[in-house]
Amino acid sequence: MSAGARRLLRSTLRTRRRPFVRLAGWSLVQAVPALLSGLLVARAVDDGFLSDRVAEGLGWLGVLAVATLVGAWGTRQTTLQLAEVVEPFRDDLVGLVTTGTLHRSARLGRPPDTAGVARLTEQVEIARESYGAVVMFAQTFAVTAVSVLIGLTALDPALLLLVLPPLVLGLTLFLLALRALAARQRAVVLADEAIAEQVSAVTDGLRDVTACGAEPVVRHRVGARIDTAADAARSLARLTALRTAALGVGGWLPVVLILAGTPWLLRGGVTTGGILGALTYLSQNLQPALQNFVRGVGASGLWLLVTTARILETTAPQPGTSTATASPRPPSFTRSARSAPDAGPSGSVATSAGAAGAGGTGGTAAGDSKERYPEDGRVELRGVSFGYAPSAEPVLRDLDLTLAPGTHLAVVGPSGAGKSTLAALIAGVLRPQTGEVRLGGVPVSSPGPAPAPDPHRLSRSRVLIPQEAYVFTGTLRENLSYLHPTAAPADLDAAVDAVGATPLIERLGGYDAPVDPARLSAGERQLIALVRALLPPARLVLLDEATCHLDPAAEAVAEHAFAARPSTLIVCAHRISSALRADLVLVLDGPRHHLGTHDRLMTDCALYRDLIGHWNPLTPDTPDTPAPTASPAPTDIGGIRA
Repeated sequence: MSAGARRLLRSTLRTRRRPFVRLAGWSLVQAVPALLSGLLVARAVDDGFLSDRVAEGLGWLGVLAVATLVGAWGTRQTTLQLAEVVEPFRDDLVGLVTTGTLHRSARLGRPPDTAGVARLTEQVEIARESYGAVVMFAQTFAVTAVSVLIGLTALDPALLLLVLPPLVLGLTLFLLALRALAARQRAVVLADEAIAEQVSAVTDGLRDVTACGAEPVVRHRVGARIDTAADAARSLARLTALRTAALGVGGWLPVVLILAGTPWLLRGGVTTGGILGALTYLSQNLQPALQNFVRGVGASGLWLLVTTARILETTAPQPGTSTATASPRPPSFTRSARSAPDAGPSGSVATSAGAAGAGGTGGTAAGDSKERYPEDGRVELRGVSFGYAPSAEPVLRDLDLTLAPGTHLAVVGPSGAGKSTLAALIAGVLRPQTGEVRLGGVPVSSPGPAPAPDPHRLSRSRVLIPQEAYVFTGTLRENLSYLHPTAAPADLDAAVDAVGATPLIERLGGYDAPVDPARLSAGERQLIALVRALLPPARLVLLDEATCHLDPAAEAVAEHAFAARPSTLIVCAHRISSALRADLVLVLDGPRHHLGTHDRLMTDCALYRDLIGHWNPLTPDTPDTPAPTASPAPTDIGGIRA
């Protein structure tokens, strides 16, 4: 058990003494049958049945029945009181998990640790249940054991000679084995985590695993993790035999000794009722309490020690970890986790674990004279290559691209061709393995270990809008002006009208109406995010399928709104019709790429002709068409939705 886990558990006991005292008080009531059962059985036998006073014997048993009811009431109150002890402990662990996860996820260049959150919150629930079980079993055993020993002393002190030594021996054997059991349990937990991490990595990189023919290597690595977990489980199972031995010595050996020593006890003056009372104490009270204690601490207690220590290890800050370095991310990043939003008027590349929409503004902050800001929306990629693993087939290879300020580029290609990866590279949230990306003549990212540029500098010059739009609980005005809170009412009206969101604003009740994200459709959330991103000025706008939940007419209106701005626009096309509105079209097909106008690509690029040939324009893309707020899900045709 780590020192941190010990400190946490000691702190819990120290800071919540009053709930523990109340719990102990109700445990005393719960232990009334344990204290009186043997004495009452002895009186019923000796003073009642053996003395031919059956009524008196039944009377003593009636008192025992009443004591049992009192104990049941105490058990109920103890269970209710347990929540006041357990839930604050759970709250402490949740606070540790969320704080540590936020710190890790806030590091630049690191994806939000959503898998870590799921794993740690599961461990929190395990720790909570284990903590409650340990508290209940330990306190019940302590109170029951003391009550039984007091009762045995009242019957005859000689009984303690046959009960106390084996009980102490069994407890000692169990406590000595507990450290080794904790080590084995920790090995099981770490092996399970290793399997989960390996499977997650394989799932995220299936395309790259297949592309580089790494299936045998992956199979070997996953199999090795599974074998390690199986070995750890077998080692733990072998060691649990000590728990059974401890239970046998402490729980059953006293019964055997009393039965074997009955003649000696009778010669020493112990009555028949006293022997039956002692057996009642052991079989009905001490033995079940010891069994629950050994099994509870040996199972729930181990989980408590291991999971608490693991939570503290995982959530502790890691010294020496730079928060300004970026590293390639798994493929899931392109759809689920990009950079975190700025909370100020300067704007940002905004996302939130799979759902976001944001914008950025230009300008120079005080004290930034040592670094240049992008002067315009010129985009330059020089020899850019990127893959999600060093040995994997690159998603992009040797890509050269130059866009003059104000260019409207559409990026098309089959699913998985690298469109979102390209958008992330240009936005600076992914770093190329080779080559360089520049915006307005200023490096956005380059390979190597050098720190990435200040994200605040980049966020003032470009905006990346992903597929899933983020809308928070608040007023509609707060959502729309989140990135530009000083925007004039006229500018807000103009942005709403340009994107085609006026009917939505009117239906929701105006700018000051409260917004419930759960009641909005995906298309309505996208419209709100598009207005939010259109308000602040940005030299570069990247729409990464940011209109996928709008119908073709609404999509055309939104794209025209952004194209009308004096900024460079890059659209990762959700529908091939976006290519017809663009100045240039970039066709991606894995590491291969083709750049040109629509007419030239129709002549020179077979893949582009194929994409156009499979496109069925059901709705003409005219900017004057009213823009519905959402549409039925599109269908996939030839790898491009239409």
